[in-house]
Formats: sequence, C-alpha cells, structure tokens
Amino acid sequence: MTAKFLGTWQRPPTEAELKGMIDDMVRGEMAAREAKTMGLDQGDTIIQRRLRQKLEFMVEDLNSTPPTEADLKDWLDNHPESYRIEPRIAFHQVFLNPDKRGSSLDAEAKVLLANLRQAGPEVGESLSGDPLMLPRNIPLTNESGIANQFGQDFTRDLLDLEPGQWRGPIRSAFGLHLVYVDEREEARMPELEEVRAAVERDFLADRRKKALEQMYDSLLERYEVTIEKPKSPEDKEVASTEKAAGNKP
Repeated sequence: MTAKFLGTWQRPPTEAELKGMIDDMVRGEMAAREAKTMGLDQGDTIIQRRLRQKLEFMVEDLNSTPPTEADLKDWLDNHPESYRIEPRIAFHQVFLNPDKRGSSLDAEAKVLLANLRQAGPEVGESLSGDPLMLPRNIPLTNESGIANQFGQDFTRDLLDLEPGQWRGPIRSAFGLHLVYVDEREEARMPELEEVRAAVERDFLADRRKKALEQMYDSLLERYEVTIEKPKSPEDKEVASTEKAAGNKP
C-alpha cells in the first residue's frame, strides 16, 4: 500500500492515510466474504462474468510462454495462406467516362489505346482521358490496396496484364480504363523473419484457445448439466386441459 501510494503521490502516506487504506481493505475483504457466505454472489451475471474472466486469464497466462523456433516454423508451414504476401503492381491508367462518351465509348477507347501505344508510357495532355478522383499513376501497391480503390473485377483483370505496353480497356465501377503496367511482383510465401510477429501472435492465440477448451472439457466431466426446454404451445394446451379436468398437470 505504501509503495503504491508513493508511486502515485511521490511521497509516503501519513499514519492517518495508511490507517485509512488498511481500514478500507479490511472492510472490503470482510464484506466480500460475508456476501459470499450469504450467497449474494449467486445469480449475479456481473460477478459471474468477472470470475470467469479471472479463471480464463489465469489459464491463458499459464499458456503464454514464448514459442520455440520450431513451433513458429511448423505453424507457418501448416498455415501458409494466412501469411501469403499478395502480388504487387505499379501502373498508369487513363480513364474513359461512359456518362460523358455515351455510345461512342468503345470506339473512342480503341482509338485512344492505339495513340497511347505510339506515345509510350508517358501520357500527354491530349491522351490523358477523362477526369477521375483516383490517381493516374499508381506506385507499387498490393492486390488488396488496388481492389479498395478500383474494385475487385478491375484488379483481377489488371493482374492478368503483362508489363511494358498499354493494354485494355478493362472495366471498373467507374467506367473503362486503359492501363500501362510498369512493374509487377508475384505473390509469394514469406520467410519466417518477415512475418515472425504475426506468426507468434497467432500461435499463442491458438494455444490459449485450445487450453481453454481443454479446461472446460475437463470441468464438464465434474458437472451434470440439465437443460429444461420451454414447453411448446401444444404441451401447454394439454397441461391446461388436464388441469381443467381435475388431473395433475
């Protein structure tokens, strides 16, 4: 108590302050024991929830020892898709707005694509297409990041394109896009060092989960659980009829 007080107030407690803390602790302990003796903890969901938390925290703490290198390697080998590094791609895109171009959209896209292929990757003002809130030049970005901006369908078609030439059009929710892929990195499985923190976190979480399941399975062997299902309307009607006839419900 003195150490805690000192850490908070940067001075030791006076005798009166220390006596007040001791008195409060004693009262708290007595009240808790008496309340438990009287059964006041029974049927209280807040107390029940807190006790469950403390029990589970204790079990989890006992199963939080650091995993070995072999543990982490085995976990990574057995859960490869959880840590797969997504493909990344860098590209330019020129947008054609279907609302602006109407029925000539496809024809204008073909003409613009031919002109872009002659011009190369650098896009002049005359070949810049229609305005779009998204950027024209996308640096090396992973698959999820591109999908968040352009949509899943656009991203799937984009990943099929070979770098080094204007291609398309490919469609997004916004309209049509002509695309020049600058660089692409294929999806790959990482080395352990690249994802060590995530692997260790997931390994420990799984070990704690299994420890809790094992604890509850073990506890269940010591209890008999009776589940009383509510009566159906038909059962209630039969019971009411029997009671009216003078029979025991």
